[in-house]
Amino acid sequence: MHYYTRYTSYPKMSYLQNRTGNLRVFHAVADAPNVDVYANDTLLVRDLTYGEYTEYLPVPNNNYRITLYEAGTRDNPLVSNMFMVTDDTMATIAAVGTLEDLGLLSIPDNMTNPSSGNAKVRFVHLSPDAPAVDITLQDGTVLLPDVSYKQMTQYIEVSPGDYTLEVRVAGTDVVALTVSDLDLEEDTLYSIYAIGLAEGTPELEAVLVIDQF
Repeated sequence: MHYYTRYTSYPKMSYLQNRTGNLRVFHAVADAPNVDVYANDTLLVRDLTYGEYTEYLPVPNNNYRITLYEAGTRDNPLVSNMFMVTDDTMATIAAVGTLEDLGLLSIPDNMTNPSSGNAKVRFVHLSPDAPAVDITLQDGTVLLPDVSYKQMTQYIEVSPGDYTLEVRVAGTDVVALTVSDLDLEEDTLYSIYAIGLAEGTPELEAVLVIDQF
């Protein structure tokens, strides 16, 4: 299990209104360089590295063109997509795919708290060459079945504690990735992102992210 964290300072956007949504940015493209992220013409995130993600950033309600450039440049965008931000927006914008086929994926983040004393966890499949997978316990019990590339599961409630999960090729006993040392705390929401390559480098790995402020 690899843990990536990044505190990213960002410029204040034009707060002509107090109504905002919240966006987080995650770099999951294994062969892409560090990136700068712009919302329209405002630099939102600087020098984001593969495997890193930002805090949630408050963004005024509006339509935004989110554009990624190689860090330190503004000449040739790597990818650019439109996104709408409203009061209810709580989302992770993930850079996905490969450098030759780079995309932006909006992943809604659910802030509904677990039942008192429990944790919530989900799985997000962002490995472009990995097959559909099942998320299981070590004894083979399937927790989250048949998750394909770019798909995210619903959150499930679990008891807090230490877990080892296996990412298995869907419908088989073939373990593609073991996710160990998962320390899930009560009253906390988590996403487990699978990134990297099933065939190649950097290898398939898991990133555990807390989906809360």
